Amino acid sequence: MFGAEKGTADKLDGRKLHIGIVQARFNESITNSLAAACRAELLRLGVQDKHIRHVLVPGALEVPVALQAMAERDEFDALIALGCIIRGETYHFELVANESGAGVTRLALDYQVPIANAIITTENLEQAIARQTDKGVDAARVAVEMANLLEELS
Repeated sequence: MFGAEKGTADKLDGRKLHIGIVQARFNESITNSLAAACRAELLRLGVQDKHIRHVLVPGALEVPVALQAMAERDEFDALIALGCIIRGETYHFELVANESGAGVTRLALDYQVPIANAIITTENLEQAIARQTDKGVDAARVAVEMANLLEELS
């Protein structure tokens, strides 16, 4: 046994963290709700407002390049990807969902920075609306927990 596991409160303590958020504007009513829920949860977890950098990009495919620019600055303890992809009538849904997800994952591994991926993929607008608040909160919690875990492991 490696010792006592950190308590949940320690894992979700964001007081010392710097967090970057990249939000896609496409499906903006959903992504604005994701961002509002995410920011509110980060603040609730103790992240200082001045330590949250929030940028907007056109769509989900542009999220990874903005995340990469943030990761290269080496200023952030964790990053958050926010977007909404709703299935349409063409293959475009799969392309955007797969490529944006792969890009986010690759960046997390390449830069060894936790990235909470809250680019939601849904069949319709109703599913997106049902998920927008919970996924925003989840993204904030994942970012804080993983930032603290990686700090503990380093």
